[in-house]
Amino acid sequence: MSVIEITSSNFENEVLSSDQTVLIDFWASWCMPCKMLSPVVDEIAEENPEIKVGKVNVDEQPELAEKFGVMSIPTLIVFKNGQNIDSSVGVKPKSEILKMLS
Repeated sequence: MSVIEITSSNFENEVLSSDQTVLIDFWASWCMPCKMLSPVVDEIAEENPEIKVGKVNVDEQPELAEKFGVMSIPTLIVFKNGQNIDSSVGVKPKSEILKMLS
């Protein structure tokens, strides 16, 4: 499954109302660690069709970043049944991200 761009207008539908586990990557185009993590997040999306993967550009969606207390990027948040069940800040290896999702 491909990565979905998450915005304030589709957040409710794509994340909170999803019956799938959702991984959200909060990022920005100027953030070098975000650029390092992005291919890993894309790979997880491609290899795990049962998981919905979305990205939130914090420069374009500051209200979403604020709502979830995102102070540093990249931040990953895992949602299950509309609830925030896990999060991490900084670049993580793929294996650690997959553990968050299981």
